[in-house]
Amino acid sequence: MTDPVELTRALLAIPSPSGREQAVTAFLADYLSGRGWRVGLQPVSEGRHNLYAHRGNPVLVFSTHVDTVPPELSVRETELAIHGRGACDAKGIVAAMIAAAEELVAAGETRIGLLFVVGEEDGSDGAQAAASLTPKGRFLINGEPTENRLVTAQKGTLKVVLDVRGRAAHSGYPELGDSAIDRLLDALERIRAVPLPVDPTLGPSTLNIGRISGGEAPNVIAPRAQAELLVRLVGSDDATRTAILAAAGAGVTVTFVPGLPPAVAPTLPGWPSTTVAFASDMAIHQSWGTCYQLGPGTIHVAHTADEMITKAELREGAKLYVKLARELLSF
Repeated sequence: MTDPVELTRALLAIPSPSGREQAVTAFLADYLSGRGWRVGLQPVSEGRHNLYAHRGNPVLVFSTHVDTVPPELSVRETELAIHGRGACDAKGIVAAMIAAAEELVAAGETRIGLLFVVGEEDGSDGAQAAASLTPKGRFLINGEPTENRLVTAQKGTLKVVLDVRGRAAHSGYPELGDSAIDRLLDALERIRAVPLPVDPTLGPSTLNIGRISGGEAPNVIAPRAQAELLVRLVGSDDATRTAILAAAGAGVTVTFVPGLPPAVAPTLPGWPSTTVAFASDMAIHQSWGTCYQLGPGTIHVAHTADEMITKAELREGAKLYVKLARELLSF
């Protein structure tokens, strides 16, 4: 049987930032094939593969991602928790899913699949490619850190890039130039004042200015500036796009990069549930059947220097995956 704590420890020792997941995928392929799983690797881009493993024809598939955000963190462990990049998002979840699948198989259940995808943290190219995989079943359990509660709804994403071109000049004579930074700041002020949609379940859409760049030197009027924004969507992005375009104003080039749409998931009697403000591959996995989302750990420490997961959460997550799988397979 697989110990989810021990496997998490092994996975955290293998760096796998988005785009460089090869080593951790290879480790999992060896690990699962050595335990009797039929393992297939699906090419996603050069050197990068999704992993799909099953015993027979799966009715239920456990799925999560193997990539992590940078930077890599040193792995450390206490009596109660494991700390490191991917501890809760989502290598601990990988380990809990494998532990659950192994327990189900040991009890004679062969209708289980394991789908581990690349690229979730940077565009979800793995999940998009996985849509063409077969055989598919009737249910998919997507793993994200949800504090071991079922997710009933999650927000979507829309990336917005603002580009402004100005005219360089000596900063002692600003009247001879046209500061792209000044105009970008004005546009951002207007965009921040745009009222965003609110959903009764998911709450308000939110906007984050994640990156600003521009200029050449302190003594040069900036000839160019750029900002990258991310909107967390609670519905269609049509009205949000229109409002941002109007607020940006003349002379600002606006590029929209669609991410993931908002998604809803079923509830089950007797299961604690929650809604989340993050987006995940659950929004893409609809071709795999009815999708549920559940996982140990908390999103509040994911992507931070303090990322961790408690050993108790890991073990409880594996038990809940077994319980949920048995319930769904009885339908």
